[in-house]
Amino acid sequence: MIIPAFNEEGSLSDVVIRTLRAGFDCLVIDDGSIDKTAAVGRAAGAYMIQMPFNVGIGGALRCGFKWAVRNGYTSVVQCDADGQHSPELISKLITCREESGAHLVIGSRFRESTNYSVGAARGFLMKRMATRASKAAGITLTDTTSGFRCISQPLLGEFANNYPVEYMESFEALIVAASAGYAMQEVACEMSHRVAGIPSNRPVQAAGFTIRVLLGGLLGTRFKIMKFNNQLPT
Repeated sequence: MIIPAFNEEGSLSDVVIRTLRAGFDCLVIDDGSIDKTAAVGRAAGAYMIQMPFNVGIGGALRCGFKWAVRNGYTSVVQCDADGQHSPELISKLITCREESGAHLVIGSRFRESTNYSVGAARGFLMKRMATRASKAAGITLTDTTSGFRCISQPLLGEFANNYPVEYMESFEALIVAASAGYAMQEVACEMSHRVAGIPSNRPVQAAGFTIRVLLGGLLGTRFKIMKFNNQLPT
């Protein structure tokens, strides 16, 4: 499990402990936190990487992907540190990957659930994004900004080298990977809202990315990866 964390001392320990209890290794990337995030993660038993300053979730994830590749992992699950993702569902993502051969498996809040609510404006944008991503992937996707995902080789290696660091990196990475021919699947995963801390989303960045999405991608994506040959791994 790879967990990017920025000022998440209130929720991180429980996420790490439950991940380890489920039988999985756990890496926390402390993204320049000014609270006790690093100490909490280390005390809970996670491997720790401390960034010297805040680089954003995309940069923290790329660092985690590099660490995983260098340490011989062929697949990873990314998870938020705020408690909204259940470590007990990691195996659900992994099972889907094993059965489908997909390079990217997304845990969706919306596929079979009505318990997770979003505002009208955000919901409209998320549906637009899902429509675009579904077209690129060739399957129906419902949760393109989910931070609960399983990524496997060779896509993991590509993300280790090229993962975007800008805001809303999860959606852009999905579009780029799908366009490059990597296989995707989505599974329903119940999620809650954050249990502690304050979201790090920046309104100006969000507004700018919203404009990009509503323009239908005319401005293009901001990174590239090697194309896959469209043959699922065995």
